[in-house]
Parts: sequence; C-alpha cells; structure tokens
Amino acid sequence: MTSFRELIDLVRAYARQETIGELRGTWRWLAWGAVGAVFILLGLLFFLVGILRLIQAELIDADSGLTWVPYFIVVGITVVLIVFSQSRIRQPFLNKTTDQR
Repeated sequence: MTSFRELIDLVRAYARQETIGELRGTWRWLAWGAVGAVFILLGLLFFLVGILRLIQAELIDADSGLTWVPYFIVVGITVVLIVFSQSRIRQPFLNKTTDQR
C-alpha cells in the first residue's frame, strides 16, 4: 500500500513539475514579449508620424492637390517595415528544443 501511495505522489510531483514550471516560463515569455511589442509599436508609431509631418512640412505644399502623397509614402514605409519584420522572424515555436519546421 505504501508503494502505491508513493507512486501516486511521484506521478503528481512529476505532473506539477512538467506543467506548472513550463507554464510559468511561458507566461514570463509572453509577458516580456507583450511589453516589448508595445514599446516597439509606440516607437514605430512616433517614427511614422514624424516622417509624415516632415514630408508634409518640407516637401508638399498644402495648397497643391498632392496632399495625399505623404500618406501614401508613409503607408509604403509601413508595408516595407512589416515585410522586413516578418522576414526576420526565426523562432516559430516557444519550445527551443523542438524543431518542427
């Protein structure tokens, strides 16, 4: 009877080790990723608005019919940044030991 109780305790301890420990690491990874994503998003937003204002102030006359051009340029820069970012993603999975490509 004691060995059965020890077996149950061993299985419970193993389950806790493999699930709770991994979940803590996952939540930590997701939290830092979310914080980093927010800061990168804010930085890029300020950068793109700055580029828009620079183009509007220096290159395009407000009286001309080309007031849409700065917006088009900024959208183009945004698309280029998105494509570049997607091309640089190398780790598709959270688990570093699994190579499932």
